[in-house]
Amino acid sequence: MNHKPIQIDTSLVHRLIAAQFPKWKDLPVRPVAEGGWDNRMFHLGEQMLVRMPSGAEYADKVAKEQKWLPFLASKLPLPIPRPLALGKPCTDYPWQWSVYSYLEGESLAMATIHDLNQFALDLAKFLRALHNVDTTGGPPPGRFNRGGSPAAYDQETRKAIATLDGKIEGAHALRVWETGLASSWQNPPVWVHGDISAGNLLVQNGKLSAVIDWGSLCIGDPACDLAIYWTFFRGPSRDKFRAVLSLDQNTWNRARAWVLWKALIVAAGFSNPVNTESKQCWRIIEDVLSQ
Repeated sequence: MNHKPIQIDTSLVHRLIAAQFPKWKDLPVRPVAEGGWDNRMFHLGEQMLVRMPSGAEYADKVAKEQKWLPFLASKLPLPIPRPLALGKPCTDYPWQWSVYSYLEGESLAMATIHDLNQFALDLAKFLRALHNVDTTGGPPPGRFNRGGSPAAYDQETRKAIATLDGKIEGAHALRVWETGLASSWQNPPVWVHGDISAGNLLVQNGKLSAVIDWGSLCIGDPACDLAIYWTFFRGPSRDKFRAVLSLDQNTWNRARAWVLWKALIVAAGFSNPVNTESKQCWRIIEDVLSQ
């Protein structure tokens, strides 16, 4: 396989579609605005979406999505992506890729919400339904350990706290982190989305309309899916979100640790993800440490 950087553009998508799915070869292809980091995405006609991993570390997610998203879709109260076709590796592109039905909606990161309390309730009800789906045969946490313990990032988090010494209250940050690491999920594993963030929630008419980007899908500890409590919700909407989920305090402690890790590594310059949270890392750190 060719391991040089791959230019994932409309020309490549046209060639792959023409070669592997000729029935769609005459449909226009255009990039998706705000297309994400792990995957490059392209509109295919008006009703479909091409989703292509941007690197080898993301490629193993394709088969998982193809297998499990159809299973989950009928059991959830909101739409999720529906795979239509599985693309094969070839000379031009070395990994599997997907064609999905296109879900209408605006990213929460860019949208106006009419009723934040209702939005929090709708998202919490979605997650509660996800947690109640049968997990038999479900995939374990993957490369980035979503659904596992935040302890996977212990060394990195401690380094970030040391790097930010003087800019944050390091001792308190360490206590929050260690409190999160002191427990583990004691119940049977549940389905975990892995990245419930503003960029992966779609909005129509001011309301939650779909949940996208299931690349970190697994079964395990749901704590990582609670990060939006700190990264987006405020005041009463937080209370609504938390009340519907009815999770124990230890799970919320681990969720707090997940949020702190992400904000700390961005603030320390260890990571610069393209998402709303990265622009707000200092506010998030202050918020997490103030509770």
